[in-house]
Amino acid sequence: MSTAAIPQTSTTTWNIDPAHSVAEFKVKHMMIAHVKGHFLRVSGALTLDESDLDKSHIEASIDAASIETRDAQRDAHLRSADFLDVEKFPTLSFKSERISIVRDGELAVEGDLTIRGVTRKVVFTVEGPTPPTKDPWGNTRVAVSGTTKINRKDYGLTWNAALETGGILVGEEITITLEAEFVKA
Repeated sequence: MSTAAIPQTSTTTWNIDPAHSVAEFKVKHMMIAHVKGHFLRVSGALTLDESDLDKSHIEASIDAASIETRDAQRDAHLRSADFLDVEKFPTLSFKSERISIVRDGELAVEGDLTIRGVTRKVVFTVEGPTPPTKDPWGNTRVAVSGTTKINRKDYGLTWNAALETGGILVGEEITITLEAEFVKA
């Protein structure tokens, strides 16, 4: 009788630690400077295959109403139907489809980004995951930092205003950064 070896998997699940994670963005204002903002409530999980990162998977969800740019009037406008329309579309989300190793410590994470009910393929350039480390309470943690750029019009975010001097008030290109710290489940 022959016995086939049972393949060992080294897949682990990690949950985003919302207290140590942030989704940030920046966009040109009046074509001269960047306005930055972030979302206060981020959740999600990483399924990490330590023997084959290509088989790993990440999902993240962002509470759209938690947007903050340090200006209450602008935040209210960004929550409105002109932009995120948080009443109709309360979450932004990302689900990876493919993770590729670019070089040691850098990944390309391709997946579906959904904003305002519109889903498009994007590729995040990701640093990490970091080596696992124990926190003072015995939890094991890893972290990643990912960045991508999108055109906001591709997601139905078309509101703008023309400037007297020419140009537009809000740029079209948005840089999105996700800084995520995960706790092993």
